[in-house]
Amino acid sequence: MCPSTTMENESKSIAAPSSSGSGLLSNNKVLVASIAFCGAVTVASVASLAAVAAKTANTNSGTTSAVEPTIIVNTGDQIYGTAKPPIGENPCEGKKPDLPNYDCVVGAITDVKPQAGGNVTKGYKGGMEVDHVPITTPYWQNKMCPVNVHWHLGAEHYSAGQYDEFGTGPSFTSNGDRRLAGDDVRGGFQCRNYDVNDEKYSKPYVWEHCVDMKIGETYEVHWPHSAAGQCGTPNQYQTPFYDGVFCTDGVLTDTAAQIGVQAQVFTIVNDEAYYYPDMFRGMIVDGEYGQDIAMYTGSTTGTSRDNEVCSQYSPITWQVDRKCHLISASSFDKMCADMKAQRDDMSDDLYAHGSRELVADELTANNQANRNRALRASK
Repeated sequence: MCPSTTMENESKSIAAPSSSGSGLLSNNKVLVASIAFCGAVTVASVASLAAVAAKTANTNSGTTSAVEPTIIVNTGDQIYGTAKPPIGENPCEGKKPDLPNYDCVVGAITDVKPQAGGNVTKGYKGGMEVDHVPITTPYWQNKMCPVNVHWHLGAEHYSAGQYDEFGTGPSFTSNGDRRLAGDDVRGGFQCRNYDVNDEKYSKPYVWEHCVDMKIGETYEVHWPHSAAGQCGTPNQYQTPFYDGVFCTDGVLTDTAAQIGVQAQVFTIVNDEAYYYPDMFRGMIVDGEYGQDIAMYTGSTTGTSRDNEVCSQYSPITWQVDRKCHLISASSFDKMCADMKAQRDDMSDDLYAHGSRELVADELTANNQANRNRALRASK
């Protein structure tokens, strides 16, 4: 895989046409632009490009002459396209329903709404009895598609032995059974992978697209899915994610069966052995990634909620990978580049959000289910 290096903006890596009157570059305004490969560019490739550029027609004189080839080749870098599709109407804008947070105790008495993120340790059962069940099949089999991707600092869920109170990281400070990172961002549980003596957890990485990220840190990634999304269109991905979840009117009749979130917890490393190029489109399902899944119904999360203030966006299904995995920083950066290339402005999700405190047993649904197979089909 490609090591990350400091790069100029892609627009600066394109050669300007020659100001002279000869050559294909100036007369036909054909530009041999940056050509990036993941690794070294072969000598044969460079040679063939040089030959093509050299055999250009001088249209002023009508004769064929050799001109100096203009070729720019970037090697060893990953260049991600971030150009957006054509400007168009966004039918999802403003579709987030007005459902303010409410008092957990009063709400639980008058209208049972289970919360998230909860304990997903295998064998755990929540203390809130509910009359609905989570989706236990892959979301795509339920005519749902991802409508957003975002992540939280630390894990909002709890998985004993994977991401829990014994996890560590580069910015660890003790805060009871949780971690507080920074002045205004609440951190969640950390994974147990971090090793200060292993350079992949500390070697600097030059971030091109994601904001305020740190090597060695734990992040929980969420992919909200909905049957009411603009699936397969330029408007599929939305920020805030609520706009995508509730985009199409008249579709949602059973939120637990039609709205779901995939969640996967990672420790970021500067090691291309852990590169995955398509985090944007959903949970990674490969080997141990995305195999041991906890499923339950809960709510939306975030630091505006805790065990006193609850979310009304409930019930929805959660499918959570119980294991913590290593992921390369470049995988995240590629995902952020993909986010920048969406029609809707996703810039408010290019950085880690704060983590909600672990949901109390009495606010966690008692309908946990398990699965040990792939969640996403190969396409």
